[in-house]
Amino acid sequence: MLGAAQQREALTGTPALIADLGDAVLHHQRCADGVPTLWVERQRLPQVLRQLRDRFPMLLDLFGIDERLREHKPEAAADFTVVYHLLGLERCEECRIKVAVNPPDAVPSVRDIWPNADWYEREAWDMYGLEFSGHPNLRRILMPPTWEGHPLRKDHPARATEMEPFSLDEHKQAREQEALRFRPEEWGMQRATEDTEYMFLNLGPNHPSVHGVFRIALQLDGEVIVDAVPDIGYHHRGAEKMGERQSWHSFIPYTDRIDYLGGVMNNLPYVMAVETLAGIEVPARAQVIRIMLAELFRISSHLVFYGTFAQDVGQMSPVFYMFADRERLFGIVEAITGGRMHPAWFRIGGVAQDLPTGWERLVREFIDGMPARLDHYQKMAMNNGILKRRTVGIGAYSQQEAVDWGITGPALRATGVDFDLRRDRPYGGYDQFDFEVPLGHRGDCYDRAAVRVEEMRQSLRIIRQCLDNMPAGPYKSDHRLATPPPKERTLLDIETLIHHFLNVSWGPVIPAGEASFAVEATKGINNYHLVSDGGCNSYRTRIRTPSFPALQQIPLISRGLMIPDLIAIIASIDFVMADVDR
Repeated sequence: MLGAAQQREALTGTPALIADLGDAVLHHQRCADGVPTLWVERQRLPQVLRQLRDRFPMLLDLFGIDERLREHKPEAAADFTVVYHLLGLERCEECRIKVAVNPPDAVPSVRDIWPNADWYEREAWDMYGLEFSGHPNLRRILMPPTWEGHPLRKDHPARATEMEPFSLDEHKQAREQEALRFRPEEWGMQRATEDTEYMFLNLGPNHPSVHGVFRIALQLDGEVIVDAVPDIGYHHRGAEKMGERQSWHSFIPYTDRIDYLGGVMNNLPYVMAVETLAGIEVPARAQVIRIMLAELFRISSHLVFYGTFAQDVGQMSPVFYMFADRERLFGIVEAITGGRMHPAWFRIGGVAQDLPTGWERLVREFIDGMPARLDHYQKMAMNNGILKRRTVGIGAYSQQEAVDWGITGPALRATGVDFDLRRDRPYGGYDQFDFEVPLGHRGDCYDRAAVRVEEMRQSLRIIRQCLDNMPAGPYKSDHRLATPPPKERTLLDIETLIHHFLNVSWGPVIPAGEASFAVEATKGINNYHLVSDGGCNSYRTRIRTPSFPALQQIPLISRGLMIPDLIAIIASIDFVMADVDR
């Protein structure tokens, strides 16, 4: 009988894929997740990706790996690797294309194939110093412009204590100030034409409407937006670097802070990627508990979006009502997990604890009362004429544009693309649940909100099924890499004592290999790509977040509009900057 990884490869038709690409394929790498992973010649990369685009229309992710210290590296690997993670929506299939790079060799840019490759290539240059020939603007995107070195290289320090103490003399201060000087030409903008002298305006990085430390440099012709260039990185904390220094278990709390409104939803792709690497099966009860908590956090995140969306277009009351509902929801989360926004409660192999006595009553009261509240909010906000005039037809993009820019989640479904990982490639037990996938048709600000509003109703439907059909059994796997031996057995023999001690101090040793796991998170697809070198921590942790490509699309959907329209667009995207900058 084929394992899950082999079944996935068989479904994708890996041999046929290799045959189609011919001698451009240098090596087929088998990964723990079964995603076809093919190494191709660097110079033939654009040809290969163009050939694959019809079947895999979305560039889901693009990132680098420093292979220099890796003991179990693939046979085709060089000093660095550039990974292209492709997604096919029609059959919900994936493919990874890898290119080996020895700097200063450059990789051909693929911006002309997928426009969202722009920021991903800049990030790979910023983090690794990898060059992309044909890219017009390879400059810092997450790090400050004066930063020295490339942080995700293995020879770059992982902690501040490994670096010289910070100092700021007059010369350095002048250099830093000069680096902040705004020059429109560096942002791809003209100062004037023969007929018009443009005005430039900073929106952010400290402005309530940008939902975090986020800056947009606006080029204005009077009140009309000529260009709107996003500037990110103010919130960069180096989460991927942290993933390489923490043990497999101790990195879980860090994941909560990625989409800080998503709570345990952030834990899910990480622990499931580790479980895929280790071959850990999660008990049915733990799966349903995970789904229930994840959907509670989907509602929590959408309530924040709903209230702030209405507030940004001029309504004051809704946000207070919706935050009150969020507080009630947090009361349930706290009763179950002991935490509120960041419970860090999922574990490799299950969850931290079983459900407490009385959880059913708390959950049932919430889901019984919430539909009427949503009906009230529909009249208060979504049916409000002013909100509709501010949002209908504003910031619209087509299905093709959404796919080109790597837009996922509610923002993709708002264009009418009927795609949801929970239904189309069920994970973690979602195949046992009955729910609908809400769709829009205009792809504008209003539809992006309407889809999220309906998603809350569907989440309530899923939670009710969890409540009514919660299976009995263990809340965590008894796999030796997930759960230490019982404490009482450690007193009986030295081997069990050593196993217990190592598991709770250093953490498990995960088999060498690679695996990705993607979930339908609150804002779109959240994907963790983990590389294990057979140790107690990750060799490479890549976090693909939905907000990063979404902000990249702002210039496309805001040109020709006015600043109040841009505020509505920003509100409708539903992003948090920790999800962008990581």
